[in-house]
Amino acid sequence: MQEIDIAIIGGGGAGLTAAIYSARAQRNTIVFEHLVTGGQIATTDLVENFPGFPNGVNGFDLAQLFQRQAEKFGAKMAYEDVTGLQRREDGTFVVTSTEGEYRARAVIVAAGAEYNHLGVPGERELTGKGVSYCATCDAAFFKDQDVAVVGGGDAALDEGLFVTRYARKVTLIHRRDTLRASKILQERALANPRFDFLWDTVVERVEGTDTVTGLALRDVKSGDASHLDVAAIFIFVGQTPNNALLRGLTELDAGGHAKVDLNMGTAVPGLFVAGDVRTGAARQLIAACGDGATAAIAAEHYLQAL
Repeated sequence: MQEIDIAIIGGGGAGLTAAIYSARAQRNTIVFEHLVTGGQIATTDLVENFPGFPNGVNGFDLAQLFQRQAEKFGAKMAYEDVTGLQRREDGTFVVTSTEGEYRARAVIVAAGAEYNHLGVPGERELTGKGVSYCATCDAAFFKDQDVAVVGGGDAALDEGLFVTRYARKVTLIHRRDTLRASKILQERALANPRFDFLWDTVVERVEGTDTVTGLALRDVKSGDASHLDVAAIFIFVGQTPNNALLRGLTELDAGGHAKVDLNMGTAVPGLFVAGDVRTGAARQLIAACGDGATAAIAAEHYLQAL
């Protein structure tokens, strides 16, 4: 069993920032990531609100810079799926992955969150065939076609605006009559001639056989049914924290987020949680990075105290 000082589970902004701080403190640090480095930010075309980039920066490129900086100080990347996390009687942790077991003196869970689904007929069957949860990944496939975006928050408008670079028309479907998104995104969407809005409306069914051909809709106030011809539907209706490793190990809130103190510490000594998987997270890259730095500093103090 390989012994390490700090195991970081998740290679998004929180995890990679934690790795920079931990490795720079000369702690033996491994970052476990089962998908792409950078997490959700790696699929964002243009990040405009991260300090230091007045003209914006591509999310994937920014994530690669994070990783290079962490590796510069000695952090190691393990592209393995972590399947188990246990605390031993001696206070150390056993991290079980698809490749083996590791014993860590401290653990930072920065596993992030997954996109929520609508749960309607046709959604699962047509995922990857016109149903998408990443506009920056798939928008280019629908050049000069009509598409829909579902949601009313920052992600829905930000990704929807990106889709307008390719699509002929983007119809945003929202179950309410007002948006939750930031004012600047609302202003951009409302001013964009390729953007249309369907208020007080929900998707009842995604239609199509081999690809998406349309949506069955319902007005939540009148109950009236309608149909919208589209070639794709991009869904942005919130996230669910990746808390499988934390269930039964530490306390979670009603939404499944780990409860932490101001130092990102849980009720379990040596276990820290950072980013979108913690309670009260701002769900912004800069905040996740701050969480990662705080967790790594707290983990260092914890190891020093031992």
